[in-house]
Amino acid sequence: MPDERSSDMNKSATRKNALADRATKVRAPVAELIGFLVPEIASGRSVATLEAGPQHANPMGTLHGGVLCDLADAAMGVAFASTLAEGESFTTIELKINFFRPVWNAQLRAEGKVVRRGKMIGYVECDITDEKGRLIAKAASTCLVLHGEKAEGR
Repeated sequence: MPDERSSDMNKSATRKNALADRATKVRAPVAELIGFLVPEIASGRSVATLEAGPQHANPMGTLHGGVLCDLADAAMGVAFASTLAEGESFTTIELKINFFRPVWNAQLRAEGKVVRRGKMIGYVECDITDEKGRLIAKAASTCLVLHGEKAEGR
């Protein structure tokens, strides 16, 4: 069912969106640290990728869950940022992730999609898959839209 703001979401994505634009041009420090990229951004959608390896391992030798959470958070955050109008920013107020498969070495793809974009609150989901298309994890995020002074400097 289409969201009442879906046409607003498309309009704001066609305008120059400073946050989404910045994500395509400047690699965030956390992206540098972990090694992920955000190669795709569209209206209410983005893809983040990571070549997972031993540098991302937890003490048991598998990919640390926090790395998957960072990858999903980036994909969902950029997807949500693509819906913002001029003068808006946002903050994440809730983040949840479910892990389905262990990972050692893999090319991971996190696709974030805005499910619901209201005036103040948005809900975003993300599927993380490996190079074989297997579902590794699924995440969800709730975002709060900030306006005016609260949006400044973010």
